[in-house]
Amino acid sequence: MEKEMFSIVKIRFTDCDPIGHLNNVKYLKYMQDAREDHIEEFFGFSYDEYIKRTGCAWITIKNQIAYLKEVKANTKVRITSHTVNIDEKTTVVEILMTSEDRKTTHAVLWITAIYFNLKTRKTEEQPEDLKHLFHNSFLDLGNMSFDERAEALRKENKAQ
Repeated sequence: MEKEMFSIVKIRFTDCDPIGHLNNVKYLKYMQDAREDHIEEFFGFSYDEYIKRTGCAWITIKNQIAYLKEVKANTKVRITSHTVNIDEKTTVVEILMTSEDRKTTHAVLWITAIYFNLKTRKTEEQPEDLKHLFHNSFLDLGNMSFDERAEALRKENKAQ
């Protein structure tokens, strides 16, 4: 079952470069903050509370981002997030930043995170209940790689 999780966010002038485009590093902040908000809002899940209760967390081990179309200051964007892969120890999340009307994709980010016990300093298998929870926001992309996904979104932008 796919659950659409999204936020509408205004791009702040202070997060833009001198020509008025969103600074590349700020895409990550906007997108990661939106994912954290989505998990809390749609699933009632707080990373902070979970870490305090279990001593476990997800540690980002890889970010892949493609900047597809610039975003200008004071523009409102729609940020969506979905789980695209989940296994025993890792989760891959896709976060899209699109125009508010969803006609243009500005960026796609894949975050790969590993489930990690902060007390033992070792990876562990993700609990089944959490895998099930995050599977509720699953987006099936088949065996599509990040580069293939970015190229498909780039082509969609050109078709607009």
